[in-house]
Amino acid sequence: MNTTKSPWANAADDVLVDLGSTSSGLDPEEAAKRLDKHGPNRLPEAPRASALMRFARQFNNLLILVLIAAAVITALLGHWIDTGVILAVVAINAIIGFVQEGRAEAALDALRNMLAPRANVMRGGERIAVAGDDLVPGDIVLLDAGDKVPADLRLIEVAGLRVEEAMLTGESVPVRKDTQSVEAAASLGDRRSMAFSGTMVTEGTGLGVVTATGQATEIGRISTMMAEVQTIKTPLIHQMEVFARYLTGFVMAVAAGILGFTIALRDTPFSEAFMVVVGLFVAAIPEGLPAVLTVTLAIGVQSMARRNAIIRRLPIIETLGAVSTICSDKTGTLTRNEMMLANAVMASGTARVSGEGYTPEGTLEGGDKPTLQAMARVAALCNSAALVQEAQGWRVEGDPMEGALLAFAGKLGETITDRPRAEATIPFDARYRYMAVLHDGFVLLKGAPEQVLAHCKTQMVADRAEPLDRAYWDEMSADIARQGQRVLALAQMPHPGGALDHDTLDDGLTLLGLVGLIDPPREEAIAAVAECHAAGISVKMITGDHAGTAAAIGRQIGLHQIEHPLTGAEIDQMDDASLEAAIRRTDIFARTSPEHKLRLVQALQARGQVVAMTGDGVNDAPALKRADAGIAMGLKGSEAAREASDFVLADDNFASIAEAVKQGRTVYANLKKVITFLLPVNGGESISLIIAILFGLVLPISPLQILWVNMISSVALAMSLAFERPEAAIMRQPPRRPDAPILSRFILWRVFLVSILFAMGIFGQFTLAQTQGAGLDEARTMAVNTLVAMEVFYLFSVRYRHGWSMTWQGVKGTPAVLVAVALVVLLQAIFTYLPVMQSLFGTVALGPWQLAQCTAAGVILLALLEADKQAATGWKTLSKRRD
Repeated sequence: MNTTKSPWANAADDVLVDLGSTSSGLDPEEAAKRLDKHGPNRLPEAPRASALMRFARQFNNLLILVLIAAAVITALLGHWIDTGVILAVVAINAIIGFVQEGRAEAALDALRNMLAPRANVMRGGERIAVAGDDLVPGDIVLLDAGDKVPADLRLIEVAGLRVEEAMLTGESVPVRKDTQSVEAAASLGDRRSMAFSGTMVTEGTGLGVVTATGQATEIGRISTMMAEVQTIKTPLIHQMEVFARYLTGFVMAVAAGILGFTIALRDTPFSEAFMVVVGLFVAAIPEGLPAVLTVTLAIGVQSMARRNAIIRRLPIIETLGAVSTICSDKTGTLTRNEMMLANAVMASGTARVSGEGYTPEGTLEGGDKPTLQAMARVAALCNSAALVQEAQGWRVEGDPMEGALLAFAGKLGETITDRPRAEATIPFDARYRYMAVLHDGFVLLKGAPEQVLAHCKTQMVADRAEPLDRAYWDEMSADIARQGQRVLALAQMPHPGGALDHDTLDDGLTLLGLVGLIDPPREEAIAAVAECHAAGISVKMITGDHAGTAAAIGRQIGLHQIEHPLTGAEIDQMDDASLEAAIRRTDIFARTSPEHKLRLVQALQARGQVVAMTGDGVNDAPALKRADAGIAMGLKGSEAAREASDFVLADDNFASIAEAVKQGRTVYANLKKVITFLLPVNGGESISLIIAILFGLVLPISPLQILWVNMISSVALAMSLAFERPEAAIMRQPPRRPDAPILSRFILWRVFLVSILFAMGIFGQFTLAQTQGAGLDEARTMAVNTLVAMEVFYLFSVRYRHGWSMTWQGVKGTPAVLVAVALVVLLQAIFTYLPVMQSLFGTVALGPWQLAQCTAAGVILLALLEADKQAATGWKTLSKRRD
């Protein structure tokens, strides 16, 4: 519940009055009334699909629904074996989809868990601890270091209070809080007088009044946005739905014509005519396609898991192959989320600092040694943070900027552990913006450059002091800031006394130098961005940090359009059409809120882009859910971001995204091979049946035998294509159009040609067997085995669209291809020779000469297709020469 508008824009006393509260807190009775009125401080539960509903969704496929209808009618006609086999096919598809679907969306649960379980409040003038759920607007909450903020608070009193808000705003370092009001239009990251629910107090203490609870908090608004965000269909799902509609419509039209033809012109009884139509349905519909599609995607999932990418929704692995724009958060995604001292500016020059993260190891180039050592001493002793070495590396306890200063001191040989305690301290405060300590007769000070320079009279050059050159230092400070770095000034002065106060500093400090601190980009991210650009993928940075910092990082990682960053305030002034135009002119978006990130993703999608959104904070969750591919960081990412995403990078490595795109493109290419393989098999079966019906001939293959081929041999062989390796130039090609049909002109031509050849092989072998004296069952058995032999040889042809398949590498294939062929040969032997299979499918044992005839059909098919492939290649070469 939110009872006051823009509390950050009003004085703290006015907010208390608006909320009917005082600094002593609410009376217990009043708090109870407000709890009844406003409800508990938690997010409402979202309805979840049951396991039964998720299983039922597996049947929401037009091809499957047609098969179910056919099964119902065959049951009514008393053909129970046909009914059982068809239903078994449907059930297998549903079970595979249900098992592979993965976890359901749980983002709202993750957000709900971020509310603090306990809170210290003032009730009736006494400090008590209450459950976070029991907080109400008007409650006075006390904050200490380490606390999770339990609700949105307007701060009343602060003492060195700093709050980690990266999960909401993307800020690299904890935000220094104060009680001063700001403009009502201030962005989330600039509301310094507010503490937001779910954020973490890193330093100091504070007192605040609750202004919003539950769904009215900033986290609650994100939860509401996520509930309203619709997950869009992936390109593959959309294409397969279109394909299913066209195929089903075509098959039903042909089946209706055949049914009318057989009843009206052939005087065939309805029961018999309908079973012929069922055979046509079974022949024309690729029953195994949904299962092969699911397994192909699952194989891609397993491949990505080996690369530390955890896929949560199967189709998303293919979507990555169509991604044309990656929208990346900055902090923790493109950068390390670890502050590092990059430059040390002295009167004698600038030292460049190398190293990694908080590790106190590295080198310094430039500057004079005495001044650097003095700066290192101030960095180590005027510091309240600590560096801790763990198995995974060094981490900071306390302020990240102070951690970076400690790492800098360590690189210069200063002791950063067991440091002596200060004899006196002036703690940092937002009013004077510096910190000072007294050590061994010296005042050591660090702070904002303008404040420190105001107290300095001299500057250190080597081992002597000379008059301060204020213009030089102002210029250097501005230059560091333009590089997107945070600037601190370090100074010292002798002081023989044992006390320290602000007046002490009036005696005149000696400026040692300035340091620039930055959250550095990941080295692997720089390479990954370059690889994405080479693949035709645009990379855009969307962050809550300041525009200057974002532009500096963008320049370092190689983004293209960085000169004119777009801020959240500017986005607010734009309508959707203006925003769609603006996003084409920049790759940097700064000071953004969750609403801005969501609008940017939607604007890119409105321009026909397939968008991947990466992020790690709660503020990224709505955009992650809306994006075509939502990518969360696994190590440093929030649970809300992980649960809202489609896949998670377990190693937080942006470079894994480029590998994921490569894998996605490979999966799509392999899916096209699968479709190119399966459709001609069904086409050949269908044409054979139609020929038999139109000319009053006996069906060369029975419906049950067709089901065997479609669900056993076809599926086994098609699945081997899922293991095909990526093409060499796959990451030098532009992203495919999301609206591009999955059946290209080449695939349509290949499907038509191979369907005719398959039909000729089936009917030709059936007729040849009968002329050789074979009975109906024997002739059908030869026709089925011919069909399977042609499938095997066609598999070797379809693996290479352009290359010559009749090579040693082409014959050898991949291990998966060889295993699939061996399995199909074994299963076909069982189908042909096992008595129980003979009685079920109407097959008979074949002799060596008959098997040789079946195999010969496959060899002829491969030779014809290779000749067609070479003719097409030659025609293209000739056309290019003419042009």
